[in-house]
Amino acid sequence: MSELLNTLMQDARVWQGHKHRRTTQPAEPTGYQVLDNQLGGIGWPRRALSECLLDTPGIGELHLLLPLMQRLSHSGKTVFWLNPPHTPYAPALAREGVNLDQVVMIHTDEAGDFLWTLENCLRSPVTGLVMAWPGKLASRDIRRLQLAAEAGSNVCVLFRERRYAEQNSPAALRLELEPGANQELKINIVKRRGSWPGQRCALAMAHRADLGFREAPRVVRGPWPASHR
Repeated sequence: MSELLNTLMQDARVWQGHKHRRTTQPAEPTGYQVLDNQLGGIGWPRRALSECLLDTPGIGELHLLLPLMQRLSHSGKTVFWLNPPHTPYAPALAREGVNLDQVVMIHTDEAGDFLWTLENCLRSPVTGLVMAWPGKLASRDIRRLQLAAEAGSNVCVLFRERRYAEQNSPAALRLELEPGANQELKINIVKRRGSWPGQRCALAMAHRADLGFREAPRVVRGPWPASHR
């Protein structure tokens, strides 16, 4: 029993209020050193859910994922956008170095279709990153998605309203986002593996191109890998 307890205490997924441990769970750097420092030097967790909690889209949340999109799309991994509030502006993504051949956007009308699609994206070996805008999710739905995330080896970021910050969630990382002065994005770490919450930082987004959503017909972008057509 003592050996089992010691093993559990070494696991960064077990939160200990009086100390923090550097997690050994797989992760991807965010591309922003100041944020990685606040996240224990690791970044976005793989095989787990992350949540970005914000009041309204278009405050810089896409810039937060831009370095990861660049890196994964050029490594041959697919970047999925699931139910974004508007169609992303592809020319700006291309100018910022994202390989559009690896970008797929999907829109679903029914909640059941959304969960099924997200689960299959998370389990697919071609997936590098899934960005999803789920709207309202029940706790059981989040647990279901967490199990799907654990079955894959990719990064999943759910964009949700800030009011859900009070809702319990199995997500490994939860970030509360707010617009700051001078085109900064203010980040409050609500939860992360291996340490206590409450760390804050601000990222300057002024140097990035405008990736803001543009109104356009909802479409599904490809190409899909031949085995998935």
